[in-house]
Amino acid sequence: MSTPNPTLNVLFLCTHNSARSILAEAALNHLGKVKGVQRFRGFSAGSSPRENQQPNPLALRALQDAGISTEGLSSKSWDVFALPDAPHMDLVITVCDNAAGEVCPYWPGQPATAHWGYADPSNAPGSEADKLAAFKQTLLAIHRRLELLINLPLASVDRLLLQQQARDLAQKD
Repeated sequence: MSTPNPTLNVLFLCTHNSARSILAEAALNHLGKVKGVQRFRGFSAGSSPRENQQPNPLALRALQDAGISTEGLSSKSWDVFALPDAPHMDLVITVCDNAAGEVCPYWPGQPATAHWGYADPSNAPGSEADKLAAFKQTLLAIHRRLELLINLPLASVDRLLLQQQARDLAQKD
């Protein structure tokens, strides 16, 4: 992983790419700039986004309430990242159990992989305020793991070690 480019690209996958993966992409882009250098860049996609899928409005609101930019967020298929002109991914993290169990496309460069499972906040019962609280809780849980990820000593980490460290973070709450 020792390349002149210090930026690590991380792709977050979920089924529809409307909630958890969107939260993770935005949060990593917010946290990934360290001392003026973009050390991490987040991306997100879904295994089967619905036609005309958009990010969940409650996900966008949770991000905005946390002071995290929602600019440029969109729902898209993971096929976009298997194309030859797609950005190279260093790490691919599934954030829902459905996507973790699916056969992923071939990722150029064979990035490290990990699974960080989160309950779908879109399925939270109750009022809109209750649902928003579920999105905020999910964002907080993702944020905690991302803080650990961005503080790993990545300059000297190879793909397999990165994969193991990312997988170990799934055990931390």
